[in-house]
Amino acid sequence: MLTAAGRRARVVVTVLVFGLLLAGTAFGDDDAFPFGPFRMYSTRDDPDGLVVSTRVEAVDRTGRLLVVPDTATGLRRAEIEGQVGRFRADPALLAELSRAHDRLHPDEPAYDLVRVVERRYRLRDSRPTGEQAEQVVAEWRR
Repeated sequence: MLTAAGRRARVVVTVLVFGLLLAGTAFGDDDAFPFGPFRMYSTRDDPDGLVVSTRVEAVDRTGRLLVVPDTATGLRRAEIEGQVGRFRADPALLAELSRAHDRLHPDEPAYDLVRVVERRYRLRDSRPTGEQAEQVVAEWRR
């Protein structure tokens, strides 16, 4: 059985949490999670619009073209997608992906080139139309 002071404390905490959730929903962003929306789950693509898929490619010292997996750099695709604007503004930041690969995989050939590529798919009624285009949005060379 709770005391009157305990019940008041619970009510205050409950009102505070709901207030933060409401404010986060109205004004928050992913950085405010869990008190802001996690856009990945709170939005949807336009059923007649474009869907963007981002990948990181690299060319290693042997000249091989590689699609860089999460395990190569320690950064997940969502983290890369979240930084695309920064990579566009300053492609030299991609050097950090090369350095991360070198630290995590010292026995593998180093990356001489790293680039971020966006593939855009056109949708009609939420289905791919077959129309797609690719664009390199940032590129760094050693």
